Amino acid sequence: MIKRFTLSFLCTLLIALSVFVDSMDARQVGSLPGLADQYPELVFVRGNDATNQIALTFDDGPDPRFTDTVLNALEEFDVPATFFVLGQRAEANPNYVRRIVDEGHDIANHTYSHPNLADLTVDEMEQEINQADAVIENIVGFRPRLFRPPFGSISEEEVVRLGEMNNVAIGWDVDPNDWQEIPADEVSERVIADTTAGSIILLHDGVDSPDLTVNSPEALQTIIPELQSQGYEFVTVSELIGIENRK
Repeated sequence: MIKRFTLSFLCTLLIALSVFVDSMDARQVGSLPGLADQYPELVFVRGNDATNQIALTFDDGPDPRFTDTVLNALEEFDVPATFFVLGQRAEANPNYVRRIVDEGHDIANHTYSHPNLADLTVDEMEQEINQADAVIENIVGFRPRLFRPPFGSISEEEVVRLGEMNNVAIGWDVDPNDWQEIPADEVSERVIADTTAGSIILLHDGVDSPDLTVNSPEALQTIIPELQSQGYEFVTVSELIGIENRK
């Protein structure tokens, strides 16, 4: 009797574990380069390496401490960029969102509150995107297609939902880890060393804490002229990958 009970219990436990593992597999977060290979029309980590085009991108703004300096540098060198804004920060700083669009840059969605999508259901991800979209649309009159998942974390199931929402996921292939508060000259060195034709460069114009800083705004004074001297042309992400950004 005890043996039969034990065997039955073990079978039930194995079935439960199997269901749990299957559900985890379905939500497994994939690498952006791997997902770009699987979904080349929905996920992008770089542009065409047969051109001389590259794209500067900025995450986690708008942040009054940094965004103004970034925009001034871009205006000084007359180059466009792409800003992946947080809905809650866009809501608090609408004038920066307007300036980004008015000066010819791409505005893009980086969720409303910067969650790790691995911790969300697909429906919760959609809610985060829609909430940020509503803020952006209220400020500039349109919803962007470009979306970057916080931390580059996204599952295959979420990528499929993005496609249904008429969004595309944008990753990167150059990351100097500027959020680690490294000096501007080190940010510049890393970006210049790693950039190749078609590169999407990840930088930040916002950080999580008022105690943290980023030195990328100052690094632009070296990054932009140096890469231009190497023959690269700065473009927005939408131009780099050849899509319309407005839904």
